[in-house]
Amino acid sequence: MKICVVGLGSIAKRHIKNIKKLYEDVEIDILRHGDKDEPEYGNNVYSYEDLADKYDAVFITNPTTMHIDTLNKLMGKADAFFIEKPLRPTDCREDSIDSLPGDKVFYVACPLRYTGIIKYLKQNIDWNRVYSLRAMSSSYLPEWRPGTDYTKCYSSRKDLGGGVAADLIHEWDYISYLIGKPDKVHTVRKKISELDIDVEDVALYIGEYKDKVVEVHLDYFGRKTLRDLYIFMQDDTVYCDLVNNTITYLKQDKVIEFGEERDDYQTAELRHFFDIASGKIDNDNSAYEAERLMRLLEN
Repeated sequence: MKICVVGLGSIAKRHIKNIKKLYEDVEIDILRHGDKDEPEYGNNVYSYEDLADKYDAVFITNPTTMHIDTLNKLMGKADAFFIEKPLRPTDCREDSIDSLPGDKVFYVACPLRYTGIIKYLKQNIDWNRVYSLRAMSSSYLPEWRPGTDYTKCYSSRKDLGGGVAADLIHEWDYISYLIGKPDKVHTVRKKISELDIDVEDVALYIGEYKDKVVEVHLDYFGRKTLRDLYIFMQDDTVYCDLVNNTITYLKQDKVIEFGEERDDYQTAELRHFFDIASGKIDNDNSAYEAERLMRLLEN
């Protein structure tokens, strides 16, 4: 198998490590612009012209605002593309998405779908008996990437497509996966903390559905990492802790524990993508679907 990875940030390194675990016979070219060779990850390539003619898959893991331009430049290099979230309307104009070739795979990353918690909820919750959901992702941006200057990462910079609304799209992705997209969304996005960034550091949403309502809180300034979901049902309230990998039925006082690490669900997503690429299963998070969600949230 021959893979091209564009960009060599933390998520690219994680994908490369997990791909090598899944496939022994794999060759990886890394298209990058840095001046530090890191041969342990793959073959460093510094221009489009030096890439191979064809790859089994291309992973686009560079800054958000570069995704579509990179995709267009590499369109002829592969039939399957793994695109890191998010796809923002500002970067992915409607005509860009609609004009993508129908005979190729354009999959957008959505790793939380592959956690034990979300898989359990998908299979075991009767969503017709749910009144509302409340999701939160709160963490401290300067502590995300130890040893790096948070002010220079894409999360902090408008020109690279950062901001908490797009960066933490995971919550809305798994909610949409579980119950579909909302009919209407009310949104507040602001920069209110003292973080040295030029993008919003908090985003609040209320999503309206025909028979339920959803609240979502996302921020960059929470000093204690929280990632949780409350599901308010007719007969119980279910609390999901995605940091500690537990589900608690609060009325029943029943706890379900999921013993998994981040690489477990990231690897599960890679298997899923390669099954899509090989035609074994349908693409369940295409570029069109991912962009449609972002457009709904950012209107």
